[in-house]
Amino acid sequence: MSDAVLELRNIARHYREGAARLDILVDINLSIYPGETVALVAPSGAGKSTLLHIAGLLERADAGETLINSAPTSKMSDAERTNLRRATIGFIYQFHHLLPEFSALENIALPQMINGLDRQEAEGRAQQLLDYLRLGARASHRPSELSGGEQQRVAIARAVANAPHLLLADEPTGNLDPRTAEHVFATLMTLARQSGLAAVIATHNLDLAEQMDRRVTLRDGRIEELA
Repeated sequence: MSDAVLELRNIARHYREGAARLDILVDINLSIYPGETVALVAPSGAGKSTLLHIAGLLERADAGETLINSAPTSKMSDAERTNLRRATIGFIYQFHHLLPEFSALENIALPQMINGLDRQEAEGRAQQLLDYLRLGARASHRPSELSGGEQQRVAIARAVANAPHLLLADEPTGNLDPRTAEHVFATLMTLARQSGLAAVIATHNLDLAEQMDRRVTLRDGRIEELA
């Protein structure tokens, strides 16, 4: 088997509430491989978002190591982590967080331009992604002119615009009606598998989770594989 895109080794994270210590993650070990889709299914407050933030280098663990493409990250500077995150990780959230003053095309092109592409090349790739997601005719529309499902598909395109190796999604269909959620999820799965992305998707939707390669949960801060 090829090397893991994401490897979490003995990850621990806790918070303080006054004098009390609240253990959120306890000795987490998890590996995700290219082309693999993993559902993270757990109730609210179990630590799903914390786990995704640590995996995505947005938050530092109190103990353990996060490896991206076999590279340990715990001793990296914030700037090094930011550069690695920008080059290798894509994020999708429940709320699309599109920039309201920019068009769909511009929302997808901007991360590429920040990553060093010139405007013409970035907009060309953005248009290709919109066409692939059947949103080509909506390229010039601002988020307020798009439906919820269209906004989330633009967010998916933005997340993969820089060709990341790892895709992290936190309840990406949680704000959509069931029919739209199914369509957006199918789009996300197709894109991940065709691109060879490693994907971790937090979801409450068990029907969607069943369509993924593996399912894991968090119980008392520890990760467990689900059948």
